[in-house]
Amino acid sequence: MRHGKKFNHLGRTPSHRKAMLSNMAVSLIMHKRINTTLAKAKELRKYVEPLVTRCKVDSTHNRRTVFSYLKDKHAVTELFREVSVKIADRPGGYTRIIKTGNRLGDNASMAMIELVDYNDLYGNEPKKSKSTRRSKKAVAVEAEPAAEVATESPADAKETTEENAE
Repeated sequence: MRHGKKFNHLGRTPSHRKAMLSNMAVSLIMHKRINTTLAKAKELRKYVEPLVTRCKVDSTHNRRTVFSYLKDKHAVTELFREVSVKIADRPGGYTRIIKTGNRLGDNASMAMIELVDYNDLYGNEPKKSKSTRRSKKAVAVEAEPAAEVATESPADAKETTEENAE
């Protein structure tokens, strides 16, 4: 039976689980992307997203609360300075989990968890402008002035050669 089991205990004692999630959260904030098992990634998302939401309002209380979870002042600084600027207008969903297959040794399902706004591969590409199609009539009109320039250029070439000869 699963009475009262509201989260995945990950086969660890409470203190070990808390320390592991804290370390993984620091790694995610500092490196913006980490590879881990799918179960740990899902638990890490529950752990990190409230902290990222707190970093939107830079107050002493929020900094101390986040520090009590992370235990790393460099990660807290990174979170409040750089990450909060990127996620300021996002209402939630700060992390993305991408399944990467199974691990060779024990066949555990692996995943990559990343901060959404820091990904260079997805969604940040500039949109290509549509190329306009022109009718044959418009192309023919544009081609005529080019032909006139081509007919004038040999005459200009003769004048320049005569000036150079003098």
